[in-house]
Amino acid sequence: MRAGWVLLTALAALSAYYVYLPLPGTVSDPWKLMLLDATFRAVQQACHLIHYLRLSHHLIVLNYLICTFDKLKSVSSEDITITDAVFDGVEVRVFEPPAKRDERLKRSVVYIHGGGWALASARTSLYNNLCRIMAESLNAVVVSVEYRLVPEVCFPEQFHDALRATKHFLQPAVLAEYSVDPSRIAISGDSAGGNLAAAVCQQLSKDEHLTIRPKLQALIYPVLQAFDFNTPSYQQNMNMPVLPRYVMINYWIDYFNGNYDLAHSLLINNHTALDVGQALSFRGRLNWTSLLPSSFKKNYKPVIQTTGKAEIIQEIPALLDVRAVPLLAENETLQLQPKTYILTCENDVLRDDGVMYAKRLENAGVEVTLDHFDDCFHGCMIFTIWPTDFSAGIQTRNSYIKWLDENL
Repeated sequence: MRAGWVLLTALAALSAYYVYLPLPGTVSDPWKLMLLDATFRAVQQACHLIHYLRLSHHLIVLNYLICTFDKLKSVSSEDITITDAVFDGVEVRVFEPPAKRDERLKRSVVYIHGGGWALASARTSLYNNLCRIMAESLNAVVVSVEYRLVPEVCFPEQFHDALRATKHFLQPAVLAEYSVDPSRIAISGDSAGGNLAAAVCQQLSKDEHLTIRPKLQALIYPVLQAFDFNTPSYQQNMNMPVLPRYVMINYWIDYFNGNYDLAHSLLINNHTALDVGQALSFRGRLNWTSLLPSSFKKNYKPVIQTTGKAEIIQEIPALLDVRAVPLLAENETLQLQPKTYILTCENDVLRDDGVMYAKRLENAGVEVTLDHFDDCFHGCMIFTIWPTDFSAGIQTRNSYIKWLDENL
């Protein structure tokens, strides 16, 4: 009996050690966040073991488990018509609110989900619930893009899927079919979806043949650059749930179909060292010492290698491709962007990506709203359904929808 209690105590201590993470005092729902992160880490480790045994790709297994867990949730959508369609070969899910007598045309949002270009789906309850609430709250037609995922495809296919679906929807005949006002359309997305939304918006702005363009773009803690993995937010939040720095670097490697052996070199910025000639022309576009306010820079110092590895850029040229890293776009492209909303979270490695993009857009003459949350973390806006319901999720979602309602 005594041995059993000792074993139980040891297991409890081990579990507590595995779950506990030192978090900033400002983070909302810290214990719930630690449990979520511990669960995610445990599942990821199991998926990597399966990958190591060559039974399946770890991202395929992880996505399967996410979708299996997701099926246990039920979200009502009685007031919204939800249909699946195909826009120029790309699957989408369309959310339509009921027609009103005194209204001819509705607003619309094209939404691109996150998940590191590899996880989640427009059909999961997390995004189904978000888009349904957006459609209800805004009385808007919401088009959620079901782009193909890593490892089935890699860059630039996710970008091409998002662009094709959006351009198809922007056709006058398609907008008329869904009773959408051509002058009141927004493009939006979170995390990797925010990356795709920004890249699509930039591409649309340069398309001279396009007759209808988005009125707004709304980016939720977007991934915008792979140039510098040592910005203050990457240094400050390197071990933060739900997106530690090494995980974000691995998502980039997977997106570019690169080699995991490059991860350490990327982490210390060897790919953009001073002797890497391909990176020199982009350096001024991502100088966080001038783009970030002092409250974000804090006491962190830039990590700029004198000598690095130019072969990384030669092996993965997409690291400097603006379709993958919209923050590196030239000023002439930024000047063409629509009115912009960017939501950032203090406890997120990607915080500075969004803040720097907001500053560059402002410098280019674009009207920008930077909506920053000191107590929130990466991914929080989709966590609003039990058991992964967070006050941070409700807070950020309400602020995001409020801005859309006032500006779209």
